[in-house]
Amino acid sequence: MITAERKPMEELIECLRPYHRILLVGCNECVTVCSAGGRKEVGILSSALQMAFMKEGKTLEIREITLERQCDPEYIEELVTDISQAEAVMSMACGCGVQEIAKRFKEKPVFPAVNTSFMGASEQQGVWAERCQGCGDCVLGITGGICPVARCSKQLFNGPCGGSTTGKCEINPDIDCAWQLIWDRMKALGIEENYEKNMPPKDWRTSRGGGPRTIIREDLAK
Repeated sequence: MITAERKPMEELIECLRPYHRILLVGCNECVTVCSAGGRKEVGILSSALQMAFMKEGKTLEIREITLERQCDPEYIEELVTDISQAEAVMSMACGCGVQEIAKRFKEKPVFPAVNTSFMGASEQQGVWAERCQGCGDCVLGITGGICPVARCSKQLFNGPCGGSTTGKCEINPDIDCAWQLIWDRMKALGIEENYEKNMPPKDWRTSRGGGPRTIIREDLAK
């Protein structure tokens, strides 16, 4: 799941200050799950923005809409009527959604209402932790289902650094050492011998090292 957090109100107010009619767009996918940009959050932000502008003696007209997905052009088309009446758009989706709206409606300024954080999992109510960086060459089958790219602070591929202590990371003692977790997992599975196998240097061209990435499924592409 892509996680996100709402930007500070001061930043949002400054973005919208030159405008009077705003289209505030939520997304019913990841940002809804992490309580950052779903229908509920759209309503809360809309009220907060209008009150902030009222305190300054200004009027801000906000039209609220929440799409099923903002990263899909099919759903972006639903904005055609509402966006024509707005001076600017504020998206509460991840960065993908913001860019899709900006791509489709080039004549309108589009502002992000949230900061996109990472791909994570829910650890408990209200707590999400990073679990994947989308490196394009998954090694979870080798490392016992625990990712050294996302969970090791140094992204080490062949065991822990010399700074880990009592199973904790030297960068932050509140973080579990990824390689301690990998060892514990391998031990539980009875595959400790895999721990001693050297992994070759990672080809980062499958990650951001190769520039912006595209997936093409020939069987699905038209």
